[in-house]
Amino acid sequence: MKYKWLDVAKKIQAIAQSGLAYTTNKYDAERYEELRKISIEIVSDFTGMEMERVEELFANETGYQTPKVDVRAVVFKDNKILLVKEKVDGCWALPGGWADIGLSPGQVAMKETYEEAGLEVKPVRLLAVLDNKNHYRVPFPYHIYKIFILCKIVSGRLAGGMETSDADFFAEDGLPKLSQGRNTVKQIKMMFDLFKNPTKQAVFE
Repeated sequence: MKYKWLDVAKKIQAIAQSGLAYTTNKYDAERYEELRKISIEIVSDFTGMEMERVEELFANETGYQTPKVDVRAVVFKDNKILLVKEKVDGCWALPGGWADIGLSPGQVAMKETYEEAGLEVKPVRLLAVLDNKNHYRVPFPYHIYKIFILCKIVSGRLAGGMETSDADFFAEDGLPKLSQGRNTVKQIKMMFDLFKNPTKQAVFE
């Protein structure tokens, strides 16, 4: 129940966004806009974030609202996993980010790995599709699906990028401090388990 009001605000926002996208009645549009403002006020009050910032992050989309998609590349070498060091918090995560329009999940994994770690990779198989609300204690203003794709190294040399300062491979028992909003220790260990057991089906939860 701790984050009940944040969940309520997200549902209100989704209803308002869909209503604004499809209504042809200006009076209904005004009501949906008012609902959107209420959702922004709830999130601002809950998080302490300025309303302008909440509106930018939380209520800036149009059309029918759907979950955001975060794609993560899972790359192993010598039984170690590839992680990149995020400039924003100095912590480590699997290379990846928001899915790009026009690219398949595999193409996103390839693009992000090259941009963040300097490696060209090839998608091999889907490892997991996870719903953020089932894996994080800290709430997000978005409903997010995370897609984890096993990739094979083709070429390249480890290097940081615009959003990352470093890239390296880590053993399961020697993980660095993780960027928790991006990946958890439980998720990284799940990737090791799926890699070691290639006959296991992809996880979805």
